[in-house]
Amino acid sequence: MDDLHVMLEEVRRYGGIDQKRDIREIAGDLGEAWPLDGCDNGDDCAAIPEADGYSLLAMEGFINRFVADDPWFAGWCGLMVNLSDIAAMGGTPVAVVNALWSAGPEQAHRLMQGMAAASRAYRVPIVGGHTNLRSESPQLAVAVLGKVKRPLRASGAKPGHTLIAAIDLRGARRGPWLNWDAATGADPAALRGAMALLPMLAEQGLAQAAKDISQAGLLGTLVMLLESARAGADVDLAAIPRPVEIGWQEWLCMFPSYGYLLTVYPQHTAEVLAHFHRAGIGAAAIGGITADPRLWVGHESHRDCFWDLDALPLTGINP
Repeated sequence: MDDLHVMLEEVRRYGGIDQKRDIREIAGDLGEAWPLDGCDNGDDCAAIPEADGYSLLAMEGFINRFVADDPWFAGWCGLMVNLSDIAAMGGTPVAVVNALWSAGPEQAHRLMQGMAAASRAYRVPIVGGHTNLRSESPQLAVAVLGKVKRPLRASGAKPGHTLIAAIDLRGARRGPWLNWDAATGADPAALRGAMALLPMLAEQGLAQAAKDISQAGLLGTLVMLLESARAGADVDLAAIPRPVEIGWQEWLCMFPSYGYLLTVYPQHTAEVLAHFHRAGIGAAAIGGITADPRLWVGHESHRDCFWDLDALPLTGINP
């Protein structure tokens, strides 16, 4: 890595991180909403306390141009990214609802066909939603309900934990967007098995915190996890699982169809990695959680601060 600082500066400017920064503009308004005791913002899902565990509720909206350029894949992603959010909390999905707008039935058919294909692959039903075929531009939003007994919260990351990245590298870039697609051509049983790893790790107490790698990329997602945990991290760039054909700057901004950050007790690291490796998932210990609220990235003899949360919050949301 000739110039780690320059590369990280480019990643910081990535639009996916900017979109997460937008949350900060409205985060303060949440304080005016009616509260729900025990339900914090900042995780991949809302964890709503119940007598025997938690209901999980997640929702994703999609960029209009992405929906227009690749409606089938946008429909697939509508389910996939929500199911990933449920898994990141250690949960199991129950059902999905959606809201779609299009300029006519042809585009709506492609959206629904992508959603239906993902519904079959992951075996999660679509149970309702909203449809408008008279919109000037295509739009898509999808929400999912899940269940969990012991949720994995981002705030569960503590100094001394090992940081693990688990990413399915068996795929290809789906351009022109920074999407790594290891899902649409995969065996559905393998998809379900890989997704089930997170609930198993949560149930057995092998993971303490987790977050789904989002459009903010790996480092942007890690900043959000650290913001919730009020902690920092040291990351070894070379340890991050990466397809050999993708450069580092592009990879750190890419949204993988299966990608998670987890924190675990050091004594559980080998066992957790073994579970992912048996499923064919690229997984590695990439660093550790620290008490200093800064994210440091190192490569060989070089080390640079990617984000200082004391100086610049990202979303402005803390539990």
